[in-house]
Amino acid sequence: MTWHNCARIGHGGASALAPANTLASFDAALEVGIDMVEFDVRQRRGELVLAHTVLDARRGAVLRLHEALSHLAGRRFGDVGLNVDVKHVGCEPALLEGLRRAHLLERTLLSSQMPAVLDRLRELEPRVRTGISVGGRIARLSRRWGDWRTQVLDGLAWRRWDALMAQHRLIDVGLLGEVVGRGGLLYAWTVNERAAIHSLRGLGVHGIATADPRLFAAAE
Repeated sequence: MTWHNCARIGHGGASALAPANTLASFDAALEVGIDMVEFDVRQRRGELVLAHTVLDARRGAVLRLHEALSHLAGRRFGDVGLNVDVKHVGCEPALLEGLRRAHLLERTLLSSQMPAVLDRLRELEPRVRTGISVGGRIARLSRRWGDWRTQVLDGLAWRRWDALMAQHRLIDVGLLGEVVGRGGLLYAWTVNERAAIHSLRGLGVHGIATADPRLFAAAE
């Protein structure tokens, strides 16, 4: 059951309550109440780890993917979906294999800011659900998006990906209508203000990611 048909997504677990991309953060998110946990995956020294940046990945206490998936495959998280944000090309085969082994592939949405990652995931596993992630102006420039809106919507229409994960300031009623009109889903990230969460839910987005899931109850 989602929060009034809008998925409550814990960014990094509940990164306002515990360090992001950790078991403690996932547990905190579950305790507060979420429908989905989001976390970042990248490669370090030949294995997949949970880390938002390269510097995060170099830290000694970084969580390994197989440890995270084992934890999230537990009975307590049985009703919780996963949103895995893939940070670079090359992670795809090992990530899919890890999700299959943990029996989590069916309830996972794989997202990335890089279309090549999503194309490779779909090539390796046609059943996988994918979402293209689009950030703010600097992020879009770094990815050379250009006319990002047209490209993203074309990708939805062609079934290149299933969802748009948009930086919340990019979202308006027109974008939502265009995404839905092409059979896609629209998710907003990362929304850390109660009023913005309330507004986006009222607009009708399909999910909202926040670092502090307590804001969902406050935005009722």
